[in-house]
Amino acid sequence: MKKIGITGQQGFIGTHLYNTIGLFSEEFERIEFERNYFENSEKLDAFVSQCDVIVHLAAMNRHNNPEVIYSTNINLVKKLIASLERTNSKAHILIASSTQEEKDNLYGKSKKEGRELLIQWASKTGAIFSGLIIPNVFGPFGKPYYNSVVATFSHQIANNEEPKINVDGEMKLIYVGELATEIINKIRKNKSEFQYVVPHTSKAKVSEVLHLLKKYKAEYQDKGEIPIINNTFELNLFNTFRCYMDIANYFPVKFTQHTDSRGSFVEIIRLGIGGQVSFSTTVPEITRGNHFHTRKVERFAVIKGKALIQLRRIGTDEVLDFYLDGEEPAYVDMPIWYTHNIKNIGDEILYTNFWINEAYNPNDADTYFEEV
Repeated sequence: MKKIGITGQQGFIGTHLYNTIGLFSEEFERIEFERNYFENSEKLDAFVSQCDVIVHLAAMNRHNNPEVIYSTNINLVKKLIASLERTNSKAHILIASSTQEEKDNLYGKSKKEGRELLIQWASKTGAIFSGLIIPNVFGPFGKPYYNSVVATFSHQIANNEEPKINVDGEMKLIYVGELATEIINKIRKNKSEFQYVVPHTSKAKVSEVLHLLKKYKAEYQDKGEIPIINNTFELNLFNTFRCYMDIANYFPVKFTQHTDSRGSFVEIIRLGIGGQVSFSTTVPEITRGNHFHTRKVERFAVIKGKALIQLRRIGTDEVLDFYLDGEEPAYVDMPIWYTHNIKNIGDEILYTNFWINEAYNPNDADTYFEEV
């Protein structure tokens, strides 16, 4: 079992990589890293000495003074190398560099020179080193105005703000989940590649991304409809957008009931894509679920009875409680990377309609069990 540590564990890419590695608990063990380790050589040495693999993600992306970015990123690499030398570590080191390397800016210069410093260390010690040149990364939970334009636009649109395009250039993009898979594959390969250009998985102009995000706002956030999703990029972008909504106050969403002398009629879901619809009954006090998905879009609709639906984002402690009652039929959608469950809290059988955007495949279920 390889022991893997991630500098920058709490950052955008670091969080996703940490959580994804956790899905392979029989293959990898995660070594915890905290930001203050770079300020304490003893703690940093203790961390480094435990690791078979270190993924160096810690870096500064933005600052009012580019010189601060440059000096910060170079110093972080130097501190890591000093610790590797003090501990005589032969760990496989991977560094996340950027396609900004070739641009005339101090951020790109810091990434390139940091990678070159680690190449020198690896060449001298015979250690394995992977220098990853990464395109623009997007995905859920990125920091607006910091990590990517997708994060900024998603935050602004979900909060009814109007984004502005400064330069409508074409972006080469990779979804953070795809990047995590690339990094894990390099760890498994366990061979030096001093300069590996991570291939982008999609290309889009800034205006095209903005158009799609506004479409998701109008159709999904405003109307509750699942939009047409044409490819994996659009699914990843849709799942990214959903995570910037204020889900604690957005759900549960009440259905529109059409009632006459015959009874009532409720439209459960309007779809631009297919998927699988299921129906369940749950006896009182029973809980279903306690699992999460990394790509699936899922809706729980309570039709009859009383239910408690709970959500908790993986890696956090806050639990969101949603109380639903079939007297006022409503639904809650499950964001990716949120473990969730549903419990019958009433005295009668609970009737629930479940929709998910892809049919269940036991060989690729995208279902990971964890208590809320």
